[in-house]
Amino acid sequence: MKILVINPNISESVSKLIHAEAQRSASPGTEIEVATAQFGVAYIETRFEALVGAYATACVAAERHGTYDGVVVAAFGDPGLQGIKELIDVPVVGLTESSLITAAALGQRFSIIAISPRIKAWYRETVERSHLASRLASIRALEEPLRDIGSVQQDYAARLKVLCNQVVDEDGADVVIIAGAPLAGLAREIRNELPVPVVDGVSSAITQLEGLIRLSPKKATKGSFSHPPVKPNRGLPEPLERLLNGGPSDLSARTTPAAQTGG
Repeated sequence: MKILVINPNISESVSKLIHAEAQRSASPGTEIEVATAQFGVAYIETRFEALVGAYATACVAAERHGTYDGVVVAAFGDPGLQGIKELIDVPVVGLTESSLITAAALGQRFSIIAISPRIKAWYRETVERSHLASRLASIRALEEPLRDIGSVQQDYAARLKVLCNQVVDEDGADVVIIAGAPLAGLAREIRNELPVPVVDGVSSAITQLEGLIRLSPKKATKGSFSHPPVKPNRGLPEPLERLLNGGPSDLSARTTPAAQTGG
């Protein structure tokens, strides 16, 4: 199977972190391709930046449509996730959605460790949309300005571990979610140093998406996740316009890479 992992940020250094953890998490035979947003911001912290990242992610998904068996939206907060699920005919998961599902299976209450205080409101709203807000113990974040988004793990390793211990000791977390693509892989490195399970968004997304691809779910043709209705549009990139204008009949006729290769 082939998985397209889309980084909604423009930071290539973050894409490298995402790719490394995705490869570590993938099953033998799974092909991972990581694509970086062609426009937007270095890392998403706000609702507006998430709006831009969502559109950039949809553009990548449309441009490469037909070359993958599933998509990961690789930014915590899942910019564009629900809309992209409507648009394309293969499974799509996001880092937040996958992390929450994993955390909910491992414990009753979970906390989120984030890279900036500004990002906390957006994360909290994302958890609320998942209907798991009652199980959120806390969101704690780094307070210091970031020197380089690609080196957050190295620059703040000690402080991040302190935050992880605080949410357990002071907030009652049964599970810790280390949030955001810039922290991809950190949970794997520090899991033996913490007293509760630690969840990584990238590894959760890859393993869950592999399972969904194997299940071969049908694309919805009715309901809220059916393909957007065909209607006049203007000014969209050609791949996105083509996908929107194709409608559900064209999507259902497409042969996926897995079907072609038997993967």
